[in-house]
Parts: sequence; structure tokens; C-alpha cells
Amino acid sequence: MTVRLGFIGTGDLGADHVRRCANILSGATVSALYNRTQSKAQTVAEQFAPEALVTATPEELIESPEVEAIVISSASQTYEDLVLKAIEAGKYVFCEKPLTTTADGCERILHAESAAAKRLVQVGFMRPYDEGYQNLKSLLTDDAFGPVLMAHAAHRNPFSGPHYTREMLISETLIHDINTFHWLLGESFRTVQVFYPRPTSRADAALRDPQLVLLETSSGVLITVEVFVNCQFGYDVQCALIGENGELRLPEPARAALRKNGQTSVAIPMDCKERFATAYDRELQAFVDGVAAGKLTGPDSWAGYVASATADACIRAQKSGQKEAVQLIAQPEFYRNDTAV
Repeated sequence: MTVRLGFIGTGDLGADHVRRCANILSGATVSALYNRTQSKAQTVAEQFAPEALVTATPEELIESPEVEAIVISSASQTYEDLVLKAIEAGKYVFCEKPLTTTADGCERILHAESAAAKRLVQVGFMRPYDEGYQNLKSLLTDDAFGPVLMAHAAHRNPFSGPHYTREMLISETLIHDINTFHWLLGESFRTVQVFYPRPTSRADAALRDPQLVLLETSSGVLITVEVFVNCQFGYDVQCALIGENGELRLPEPARAALRKNGQTSVAIPMDCKERFATAYDRELQAFVDGVAAGKLTGPDSWAGYVASATADACIRAQKSGQKEAVQLIAQPEFYRNDTAV
């Protein structure tokens, strides 16, 4: 079976997903493309899928009989409407993170998917498909490590774009770390707090970059996450978990060391597409395989909701300067037996 995919959004990451489908994935083909700037979709089609349909609207793509499943990589504020339309059409949909920009929007998706009585949504959290994070997860099950007491993480980008806002440090960047710890520890969060250290001179003062976020899980694990989106030196993701009997630390990406002129140096990735290239391949392949099997296994709408609800609390904490409670609805029965990664 070959799954016919339609892609909504062919910008930087969207175009990379189209390339991935055309050149790397098995069991999938690019059937249709849509982008707000139609010429951009046409260019991507010519490069990777010359026979693909380029639609005039996202609705045309969703409703096309040539499209069996949809990959959404457009602007995040469009996600809720597009995912709801895909669910209404009864089609599987892979939606890049965040599932929606607010917890309320995620709730509407939870209700729609539950009413459809079929799991149709996979959220684009790629870290569970990264070999280093998978290794951390497997070692956490070792009783010799003991329970996790606290954790430290960092999420650094070399530069932020001109339209990147203070809130986006949470909703577009930290949200990956929120999902990562939800997945690694198997629990949600009860409080959050945001601290502002001395700001970098390399960013607009209104951005307040970097920020330090303190997450408290439901069992009392304390997690610090440094979010720094103008660190200059590269794209750098760190994670360490401290247990009663030891520490687990995320390995650095495997890179050759250059020894020259009396120094040893190792290259640092400059963006997420480079750092998590294999994880992106694996998550899209898992989506294709899930569609073919009629059963998705990747991060589900509930994971998307927990991440967005926690991000909402962090944005409140940005503004209040106080510890804020994470407010979650009861997990719907539909998602309680889900086997998502």
C-alpha cells in the first residue's frame, strides 16, 4: 500500500518534509501541495513531486480524493482549523507542534477526535524518535537508577527571526522540552515559573532572551530549562536527569573531531533540521506506517494538549513573575489506553 500524502505549508520545514517523503520514506507518495504563496508550492512540487496537484486552498487539498492523509506545516495559528477540518473529513493528519496555540484549541480537537471514535491525529514532536532520547527513556526503566529527583535541560538556537516574540520562546521553543519530560517521566506538570536572567545584547530587549523556566511535575520532580534563542554558537539541546542512584545525560550528536593547529574541535549543528534529521525521518515514517496499518502510534492529541496547557501556564508566569498552576482537564477515556510514544 502506498499512502498518498497532501502537504499544507511548504516553507522551510514543510518543504523538507516533502523532500523527505519523495526521497527517503517508504510506502508514501506526494499527491498534493498547498501554500499560502502558491508559487512556493509550485516550486517545491517541481523540485520533488512534479506530478503532484497544487491546490488553490487548503480545503481543496483536504477534500481531494487523491489525498489519504495530510501533513500540516503551515503557520501555527492555522493548525486548529486545519486539523478540525481533516478530522471532519475522516482523514489522518500529522500536525507540526504546537497542536494549537492555546489549550482551549486543543480541547476542541480532543472533543472532535473523540466524537469521531478513531484516532486520526499525530503531533510533530520529533524528540521521542531521536536515538539519544530513546536511550534515556530505556535507561529510566532500570530500577538501579532509582526515581528521578530533578532534571536540567537547555534549548538553544543561534539566532531568532525578526518576528520572534517573548511568548514564542515558550509556545514555539520550550514546548518541545515540555513534551519531552511529559514523555520521559510519564507524568504531567502542576506548577511553572519563569525567571529572567541578565538579557543578551544580541536580541531586542523586548524579547527578554534568555529565560529560565522551572517546571514542577505532579510527583514533585523539579526541572530547570534554559531557553536561549540567540546564543550565537549553534543549535544546542541538552538534557540531564538526576536520580537517587546516578545521573543520565543526553549524548552529544556523533561528530568527527578535527585536530588542527594545536586544537581539537567538533562542529555544532546550526538548526533543528540538521540536529534531528534522523528523528524527523523516523517520525514521518511512523506516521505513514500508522496510516497504512490504520493505527497511529506517534504523539497524540492528548500529548499536544498537555504541552499547550503547560505552555499557557508558562506564558502567564512570564507576565506575572509568579509561580503559576497548570490547569488540565480530566484525560478523556478515549486517550487513556493510547499506546503513543
